[in-house]
Amino acid sequence: QVQLVESGGGLVQPGGSLRLSCTASGSIFSINVMGWYRQAPGLQREVVARITRGGSTNYADSVKGRFTISRDNAKNTVYLQMNSLKPEDMAVYYCYASHSSSDYWGQGTQVTVSS
Repeated sequence: QVQLVESGGGLVQPGGSLRLSCTASGSIFSINVMGWYRQAPGLQREVVARITRGGSTNYADSVKGRFTISRDNAKNTVYLQMNSLKPEDMAVYYCYASHSSSDYWGQGTQVTVSS
């Protein structure tokens, strides 16, 4: 069983930066993939970035070059550094982790990009 706790969301102006954090607790040794998804009002949830235990990363085309996902296995934490934020990045961001046959999700943190 894995619990994910997110932090770092908030209000930022276009062009600004924000860093999201997600810490996992519980049965964490078998976690392979961690990542971030987002869901904007009226849209489906989409993958933003994913990272494996070994550090292999994958990004949505819309965030490449602006967002960076990283992982500290010792701290059981995954981060999402978001730079050059755009209004279209505004969404609820959800932390994700895969463990055995189960998927785990954080509670979501709101990212608002507005002037």
